[in-house]
Amino acid sequence: MTETLTPAARERRSEGHLPVPRDPRAPYRAGSWSVIIAALVVLHLLAFSATDFHPAKLVTGAQGMMNFLSEAIPPDLSGEVLRKGLEGALTTLWIGLLGTTISVPFGLLLAVLGARTTAPNAFVYQIARGILSFFRAVPDIVFALIFVTAVGLGPFAGVLALIAHNTGVMGKLWSEAMEDIDPGPEQALRTAGASRWQVVANATIPTVLPQLTGLLLYRFDVNVRSSLVLGLVGAGGIGLLINKAIKTFQFDEMLTYLIIILVVIVAVDLASGWIRKRLQ
Repeated sequence: MTETLTPAARERRSEGHLPVPRDPRAPYRAGSWSVIIAALVVLHLLAFSATDFHPAKLVTGAQGMMNFLSEAIPPDLSGEVLRKGLEGALTTLWIGLLGTTISVPFGLLLAVLGARTTAPNAFVYQIARGILSFFRAVPDIVFALIFVTAVGLGPFAGVLALIAHNTGVMGKLWSEAMEDIDPGPEQALRTAGASRWQVVANATIPTVLPQLTGLLLYRFDVNVRSSLVLGLVGAGGIGLLINKAIKTFQFDEMLTYLIIILVVIVAVDLASGWIRKRLQ
């Protein structure tokens, strides 16, 4: 049978270019993408229905929003409000700081036990990973509610909540960092007869120390923001003041507290970024 070629195909053949064969999986891939897109559309429609997502309500509720803003602006800059706001912001900062630093030894221990390259055996590895998964899975605000019940209202409950949650998050991140390092220094120490903990202390941790520090600073940023939310459930800090201002309809005070915490968070971001650059 004589092969029928288009003029363009004849030209390519005359120039030594062979036609590109068709991918036999192309129709299958196109069908798979069609199914995925259709499934995503259906899921979003169900989500819109379940969450009562109607952007038009923003238009109908514009008047209520304007009334809220008119009561909040200008912010209350009286001396008493500023004093309480600054004290609450400092408490929020201390909650984030202690919740970050006190979780370091717990997170580091679980990271060593939960990394494949440093865990003593598979059983210890699975136990450590399970503990990390639990602390990471439970939100810090749930921990705050539990500790408020245990120790009462105040910043101590917020610190305990951040310690628990941050231990899980940092342990997971640090264990993955330990698994990704160059195994050369560790193997050299093992060959020289070093024990497991000597290898961890003299090879693993020094190798990943800059990365661990960068992750810790990032978590400090997150924890300062989280401590604001924890205050809304009674765990102290400026979040508690914001919650009281909303409940008493003192929206001008609320705006003052929001401005203060915004300044604190921006300052923490800038300081953390400056330190991270120096560590690189």
